[in-house]
Amino acid sequence: MKHILLALIAIGTFACSSNESKQNNITAENQVESNVPEGMVFVPGGTFVMGNEGEEANAIEGPEFTVELSGFYMDITEVTNAQFQKFVDATGYQTIAERPIDWEELKKQLPEGVEKPADSLLKPGSLVFAPIPNVSNLYDISQWWAWQTGSDWRHPYGPESNIEGKENHPVVHIAHEDAEAYAIWAGKRLPTEAEWEYASRGGSHQSFAWGEELTPEGQYLANFFQGTFPGGNSIQDGFEKTAPVKSYPPNAYGLYDMIGNVWEWTANWYRPDSHLQTKNKSITVCRNPTGPASSYDPMEPQVPKRVIKGGSYLCSDQYCSNYRPSARMATAIDSGQEHLGFRCVQDVEN
Repeated sequence: MKHILLALIAIGTFACSSNESKQNNITAENQVESNVPEGMVFVPGGTFVMGNEGEEANAIEGPEFTVELSGFYMDITEVTNAQFQKFVDATGYQTIAERPIDWEELKKQLPEGVEKPADSLLKPGSLVFAPIPNVSNLYDISQWWAWQTGSDWRHPYGPESNIEGKENHPVVHIAHEDAEAYAIWAGKRLPTEAEWEYASRGGSHQSFAWGEELTPEGQYLANFFQGTFPGGNSIQDGFEKTAPVKSYPPNAYGLYDMIGNVWEWTANWYRPDSHLQTKNKSITVCRNPTGPASSYDPMEPQVPKRVIKGGSYLCSDQYCSNYRPSARMATAIDSGQEHLGFRCVQDVEN
């Protein structure tokens, strides 16, 4: 009985709205085009199968379950450096990567007894992609990720780099708090995982956002990694790192770069079993799911994490084929990385 009660309590933390909420919130799909906010598209409400149980999927992508969503507006592209610059100019906002590391906060995520590192290691910075020569162990990400003091959204590849000429590239080194701050300033919010996946699919249930082949007729339709990961990028898609937004065709909803280029934050807390728990809570269909009430990653139980979606220019079939709508990863909420950005959504007023 104790285990049953615990299971019921756990399931109850995964939110699906009620039928009444659905009737109040699902918007008619004959929206007037002039009502769509600038730089956004209207994603019509509907039903889709979320998740993936195929051979190519990771275990955390399943099981599949049916979701019904209200319509919403979504940014056509990932938030760019130019857009983020306007936000910073208007507010004076400083990203987490630009602030010194707070040791008192950091040690909450570490096992007891870990000694404070040297102050030089607590200076502002972020994670950059810097593979060592001849990587032999693809399970050891420290062989290609490195902490770099002075890396932030203005200096994406280290303190000597800059974003001059990259105004139309997605902003990176953005922690979840930074993305939320921008969204609030813009009068928007971050998408739920369900909204993001639904929008990425473009009204279909194909393996990729554009069909069943990764490179149909040899065409690259997203910015991802080709060659020998991590040090041998052959750049067949034309870009070694980020690409300017709109470099590839949009999906059926008119959204660009929903796959590849940079990972994108969602509003959902991460749990590896969140799909299972949500499916268990829904008898037939889950309406407007918002995911679990808190984070739990058994690999790092003390580290709060959110779900990121879409893959990036570092996704490779040799390492992680996360350039699929159903793919999902966990990222610490205070993490900024060279290949991590975001886009926003906005509710449709009834």
